[in-house]
Amino acid sequence: MANTKSAKKAVRKIARRTNVNGARRSRMRTYVRKVEEAIDAGDKKAAEEAFKLAQPEVMRAAQKHVLHKNTASRRLSRLSARVKALGA
Repeated sequence: MANTKSAKKAVRKIARRTNVNGARRSRMRTYVRKVEEAIDAGDKKAAEEAFKLAQPEVMRAAQKHVLHKNTASRRLSRLSARVKALGA
């Protein structure tokens, strides 16, 4: 357990951040899942629409340090390639 006043405050801050980041991560995953479900269904139009909504959510997560920026870019790149492959 934290001994100093500043360490106790840090524990409180970390707990608050964990809750906020968990909500952000969950929101991002929901949007990504919708894209993946549309891809699995083979619906290109729905996948493109879902991807347009998912893209800012993933980048927002990266901006808020929930994800590393390169991880976010890689995920979007791979999702984009899968959506693009539906038409071929």
